[in-house]
Amino acid sequence: MITNNITDLIGNTPLIKLNYPSEISGCEIYGKAEFLNPAGSIKDRTALGIILDAEEKNLIEPGGTVVEGTFGNTGIGLALVCNAKNYNLKVVMPNITVPSKRDILKNMGAELHLVDAKPYSDPGNYQRVSQKLALELEKETGKKTFWAGQFENLANYKFHEKTTAKEIFDQTNGKVDGFTCAIGTGGTLTGVSVGLKSFNKNILIACTDSQGSSMYNYFTNGTPEKKGDESITEGIGQARVTKNLENCTVDQSFYVSDNECMEILYKLIKTDGLFLGLSSGVNICGAIKLAKEMGPGKKIVTILCDDANKYYDKMFNKEFLQSKNLPIPDWI
Repeated sequence: MITNNITDLIGNTPLIKLNYPSEISGCEIYGKAEFLNPAGSIKDRTALGIILDAEEKNLIEPGGTVVEGTFGNTGIGLALVCNAKNYNLKVVMPNITVPSKRDILKNMGAELHLVDAKPYSDPGNYQRVSQKLALELEKETGKKTFWAGQFENLANYKFHEKTTAKEIFDQTNGKVDGFTCAIGTGGTLTGVSVGLKSFNKNILIACTDSQGSSMYNYFTNGTPEKKGDESITEGIGQARVTKNLENCTVDQSFYVSDNECMEILYKLIKTDGLFLGLSSGVNICGAIKLAKEMGPGKKIVTILCDDANKYYDKMFNKEFLQSKNLPIPDWI
């Protein structure tokens, strides 16, 4: 394969059969290997979809500036896309994110603004600060400044509907029975749910929610109430219904604790050779729960969002794991 632009390598990721999860559930469980995207996560798709939509709508001009609030992966994806397309990038990020994500963004040339972690209702919330920064820059410079707004920008879920959902359906020869993943912005779950349901309305869609998030309760009893203590996972877990979530079709919802998440991640390193990031562990646990709920012989697909390389400070930090009463792999 020869390509003239690295953005051409975003998407068309393979499905990997997850052997241990398949064995214990009696189903065929597959993971969409989004960690193979060029900037290392599923958020490469989000970044590309949002920028392509902005270009089509003339919301950004050549050499212009993009601003976004992110926990990391969307920012990293945007850094790749913006560099490839000659845009400047300014990122607002909560200061509780792992240091490795900050270093990647800075080393990719993005301008990084760290803020205290605050709820969305607070004006100091990283999403709100990023939107305000975009407006201020446009006013100061007199040039178009594009706020990516991944949580509310519908180009996010529509790109997943167009690409991720179709790839999953085609790669399983239309035989996929169920799909599940966690919610960050809502773009992936909404896009894949809308896309797969358009091919076959009987495909079961489940939300897998991490501890400390509100989506499990939202989809089970209609009230976005937090369940469990704050999770160590990053980029997933939501307390509100974003614009991207308004079109989501969910048939079931599952709850996954950090303990379950870490257990499966460490297990898969040894059984399947998969070195996966935190949100992938939540997704795989959800896929196992969905498989057991649906019964033997079903084909279930989930998302392997990124790899473990950004999360050493949490996943392989013995003192941190002990402080959170989380399982510790026997090799550290």
